[in-house]
Amino acid sequence: MKIKENLFPTSLFAIYLGALLLMSGIHTGLIVFMNKVQWNNLAQTIIPMVYWGIVAVALTLFTRQKMKSTYEEPLHKMAEATRSVSEGDFSVYVPTIHTADKLDYLDVMILDFNKMVEELGSIETLKTDFVSNVSHEMKTPIAIIKNYAELLSADRLEDARRKEYASAVENAATRLSDLISNILKLNRLENQKIIPEMENYDICRQLCECILQFEDAWDEKEIELETDIEDVAMGKADESLMELVWNNLLSNAIKFTEPGGRVTIRQTADRNCIRVAVSDTGCGMSRESMNHIFDKFYQGDTSHAREGNGLGLALVKRVLELMDGDIQVVSEEGKGSTFMVTLPAAEI
Repeated sequence: MKIKENLFPTSLFAIYLGALLLMSGIHTGLIVFMNKVQWNNLAQTIIPMVYWGIVAVALTLFTRQKMKSTYEEPLHKMAEATRSVSEGDFSVYVPTIHTADKLDYLDVMILDFNKMVEELGSIETLKTDFVSNVSHEMKTPIAIIKNYAELLSADRLEDARRKEYASAVENAATRLSDLISNILKLNRLENQKIIPEMENYDICRQLCECILQFEDAWDEKEIELETDIEDVAMGKADESLMELVWNNLLSNAIKFTEPGGRVTIRQTADRNCIRVAVSDTGCGMSRESMNHIFDKFYQGDTSHAREGNGLGLALVKRVLELMDGDIQVVSEEGKGSTFMVTLPAAEI
């Protein structure tokens, strides 16, 4: 995109020069004409004065109009738009002075301003959505704790019921604690308050250790576990943060797989990177869900029938970005999902 450096181009000054030379020529011709027809001295004095007065007024008005259209009107619009933004209106838009093929630096400033306002509007929307989602996610466990606390205070409560209600309170408190913990982790990751400690370590060893932590969960649901993992695969990442990634992916695979289903973990490596695919035979996702699966608080299961707060995959995505890694998802409704993680291999 070519940008004009001057608001008043050389051609404009050429117009001024040409106009003045033309006016001088007309003045000279007027003097010659008045001498030839022998007009009196008063007329020969007044007529040139009136003529140059008209020329001066015309040039002044032309200059004023150019300054107004080039500087004042755009700056007034920018001032009004800035005032609107300062009052919280992020829907403002300032049109450029020229078309896209004739932009100058003032146009570029206006385009940058419009882009900034658009970004501010997006941030404001995200903030509003975040507060709304946090409030919603906190409301449910708090309501559960309140309701069961009232039931626990009832007289002549059987021990079995008391244990059941106490367990429900404990589960709701754990869910609330996990939500707050994940919010804090995500906030620290997004604000780069957590600096990854990159080191070379065995990804396969860590992956196997994380899988074993879920042994009771897959046994309880009678899930068939299939693994295809190398003996050793040295990667470069922050080991503690990567544990969060594997635990989230494995937890989701088990949670969304129906009893008697299958979870598959496959790992491959080459000289440059290590790839890990976690697949399940669960409910799968629609295309709409896949487009938002890494958004904060997004849950494809809108009924909230399954436990979760929609922050796990957002954390996974952010961690992998810090590791110079990547994550992709392939899914089909009713046929399960596959999450594919790519990490840089260790430098040899």
